[in-house]
Amino acid sequence: MGKNFVCLVIGLVVIASTNADLEMNYYAKSCPKAEKIVVDYVNKHIPNAPTLAAALIRMHFHDCFVRGCDASLLLNSTSSTGNRTEKVSPPNRTVRGFDFIDRLKSLLEAECPGVVSCADIVSLAARDAIVVTGGPFWRVPTGRRDGVISNASEALAQIPAPFNNISTLQTNFANKGLNLTDLVVLSGAHTIGISHCSSFANRLYNFTGVGDQDPSLDSEYATNLKANKCKSINSTTKVEMDPGSFRTFDLSYYKLVLKRRGLFESDAALTTSSITSSIINQIVNGDSKIFFKEFANSMEKMGRIGVKTGSSGEIRKHCAIVN
Repeated sequence: MGKNFVCLVIGLVVIASTNADLEMNYYAKSCPKAEKIVVDYVNKHIPNAPTLAAALIRMHFHDCFVRGCDASLLLNSTSSTGNRTEKVSPPNRTVRGFDFIDRLKSLLEAECPGVVSCADIVSLAARDAIVVTGGPFWRVPTGRRDGVISNASEALAQIPAPFNNISTLQTNFANKGLNLTDLVVLSGAHTIGISHCSSFANRLYNFTGVGDQDPSLDSEYATNLKANKCKSINSTTKVEMDPGSFRTFDLSYYKLVLKRRGLFESDAALTTSSITSSIINQIVNGDSKIFFKEFANSMEKMGRIGVKTGSSGEIRKHCAIVN
């Protein structure tokens, strides 16, 4: 699949900035225990709360898609200025894991005050948490600095939505320097974690505004969801993204998508393009090790979106507020 993947990559213009100033083991001299502190904490706590792994990678994804990977998602709104931050924007209202990152930040501040950025903590914790679930390891070069600007409106406009079609998804990813291969591979993170009925209930109860069901969703699966999970359009019940395997990072998400059992319209959208459908089929019929390698490549690529280095941004003392 590796060679075939290369052939399928669309030559999209890289619009988002990537920065060569990130480097492996950036904190080797300034805070040599930094990465070990993160991985040890993750290894201790994620096995007891495995759905948090999905929450952390979602946090990383949502952060990187707005102003780059700069922890702008972590900033609280400020009543004094009236600024509403990304954290309160609709796409982020169900994002979890902020307390987990805060606890890691406290440990790192105790070890090396004012050295390790919140942006790097999110990037490292997301990777280490996925490894705990049986997922791939990927390189996380560090040296990101924290942003000082966060706007709810930007999050709403830039974070891919669960109701997006394939053309919108392609545009959203291209705007960040990511291609169709990245889109399909990164969607594979839906193999772990949960969603809320509110993110897809319209597919069950009111798809086109006349009380109908989304025909692209497997009817038997839809009936089961309505009977056992989302019993009304206003239900807030949690639903496994990858039923029966939602704590394990594997290929089963893609098998569900091909059976028309992905929860989101954006999952179903992946089968509406010949290119993305071909990639999914190669993943399903291929070796999981090859997919893991592709996922690792796309995650490292995503982790470089719009990063701030050098004198840009700051190293926050507390992840929820600017210095």
